Amino acid sequence: AAVPARASLSMGAVGADDFVPDMQRRTIMNLVLLGGAGVPVLWLAGGYIYFLVPPGGGGGGAGVTARDALGADVMAAKWIAANPYPGRALVEGLKGDAHYLIVKEDKTLYDFAINAVCTHLGCVVPFNRAQLKYICPCHGSQYDFNGKVIRGPAPLSLALAHVNDVDGKVVLSPWTETDFRTDLAPWWK
Repeated sequence: AAVPARASLSMGAVGADDFVPDMQRRTIMNLVLLGGAGVPVLWLAGGYIYFLVPPGGGGGGAGVTARDALGADVMAAKWIAANPYPGRALVEGLKGDAHYLIVKEDKTLYDFAINAVCTHLGCVVPFNRAQLKYICPCHGSQYDFNGKVIRGPAPLSLALAHVNDVDGKVVLSPWTETDFRTDLAPWWK
């Protein structure tokens, strides 16, 4: 009678709850878990890294045709007639940034354009026609008629771009020479 009691005890210890997977199954489940969690984590990390990488050069050496607020190519003669001296107006230029085209008293364009993005925090800097200078509305940085910084907190002068008339269209190209306002190498290269 004692033997059947032991048999029932030993049979009770074996059951579905006591299943222990072997090492191969555990490895496969770990890989499935890592793969399932790794895809969204890598996707988010890739987006974060992409955000931190600065955009490419854009604009190339040949130049970019300036565009007005409606996206049309800027024609030099029409632009000069619409924006007489000493006023200036914005166009879309290199890297999609806003640039000022400047009309001379003799009704021609200066051979440079001034990037309208403030060097302090990136605000678009309007031209104050009454004072003949650029005054940033965000923190009060001021730039002279040619875009040279004359009052901070902006640390640098506004960037420059070359202006050329190609078949009547205004073309902007990168300024790589010495900055004529400061006699220094351009910081925006």
